[in-house]
Amino acid sequence: MTGVASAVPFGQALRFWLKLGFISFGGPAGQIAIMHQELVERRRWISEGRFLHALNYCMLLPGPEAQQLATYVGWLMHRTWGGLIAGGLFVLPSVVILIALSWIYVTYGHAPLIYAFFFGIKPAVVAIVAFAAYRIGARVLRNAVLTVIAAAAFLAVFALHAPFPWVVAGAALFAYIGGRFAPRFFESRPAHAAGSKVSGAAIIDDDTPTPAHARFRWRRFVLILTVTLIAWAVPLAALVALQGVPGVQTQIAWFFTKAALLTFGGAYAVLPYVYQGAVVHYGWLTPLQMIDGLALGETTPGPLIMVVAFVGFVGAWSTPAAEALSPAVAGVLGALCATYFTFLPSFAFIFLGAPLVEGTRKSLKLSAVFTGITAALVGVIANLVLFFAYHVFWPHGFEGHVQWIAALIGIGAGIALFRFKVGIIPVVIACGFVGVLLQFAMGASALQR
Repeated sequence: MTGVASAVPFGQALRFWLKLGFISFGGPAGQIAIMHQELVERRRWISEGRFLHALNYCMLLPGPEAQQLATYVGWLMHRTWGGLIAGGLFVLPSVVILIALSWIYVTYGHAPLIYAFFFGIKPAVVAIVAFAAYRIGARVLRNAVLTVIAAAAFLAVFALHAPFPWVVAGAALFAYIGGRFAPRFFESRPAHAAGSKVSGAAIIDDDTPTPAHARFRWRRFVLILTVTLIAWAVPLAALVALQGVPGVQTQIAWFFTKAALLTFGGAYAVLPYVYQGAVVHYGWLTPLQMIDGLALGETTPGPLIMVVAFVGFVGAWSTPAAEALSPAVAGVLGALCATYFTFLPSFAFIFLGAPLVEGTRKSLKLSAVFTGITAALVGVIANLVLFFAYHVFWPHGFEGHVQWIAALIGIGAGIALFRFKVGIIPVVIACGFVGVLLQFAMGASALQR
């Protein structure tokens, strides 16, 4: 099928990306599930085959894969500006929300109602991630070989604590070899053939020719690389000129540049690096503040890696004197620096590499590798479900008691998602308000036990 003649109007796409920035809860798994439901199943802007092809590339990159996937799809539909808008709006609402919440956090401490709302959302996140693992697994694990890859990835992360890049590399190597000797197990399959709940051609379908702007050209590659380096070097040089190298915003910019480039595997791979640097090395936050920031990142829209905005805000808030700034101004500037230098490489990776990736869609060897990586992703997400469940339902470890209230909220959220097909956002909002109602009915001490 050759695709649909009409293109996606830019204004319609703009409204969708803005909406996505406010509803992208559930971490990378939940965000990818939302994009799949909206872009592939409901709106039919892109086929499942091309969606998964883009996702597999984003999984190989350092940085937040969900934000990079939005950038990729926006770029494929509407060139560079489309990618900038899609990726930027994916982040912008969460930046504003996290700066506001960070200010409330450092100014007023732990407000009981805010704590109660977060208490209700956390078990909902567990259910959302479990639902995402189920949805992706149902699409991807089409045979026993792919199921074995998923199980091996789960065991590698859960039992052996293998780093995510090694899991991806192992799955890619296995799939590459398997694609040569048993290609039938690793063939990409169109959405309708895989039993997905989609019908009809997508605007960007499996057989739609690659648009002119998505074809690789060396001149364009060099131009984008040059612009990216300038966009990184000029703000960093300005910070050095204004504050000197020891300035907290300068240090934040440099530290999060390294975090963006050196940490593969999405937000969950970035967190240990950020903790080590922000808490242990620089002393910007205490361990308890880092945990609170992670909770804010998990319960606000946008990628979980947006916890960097909290880290930048609190770190700069606590050391504004050297820059002669008020704590609030220093905090906002710290949050913006952390966000900018974290996400700048993500845009560059898409604009530089996506044209090359688009040219590999017909390559059986690379398609096999991407299929294997996606299968491994299912196992990694399953491990995240257990990780979240442990910290939400056993807040004091297995030696302590089960947090039954949270467990019941999580079970209710799971029933709503799996059995009654309720949307992710209504589930999140409902669970948050359940936490608030419990706060009034039982008191804060009952939720904290």
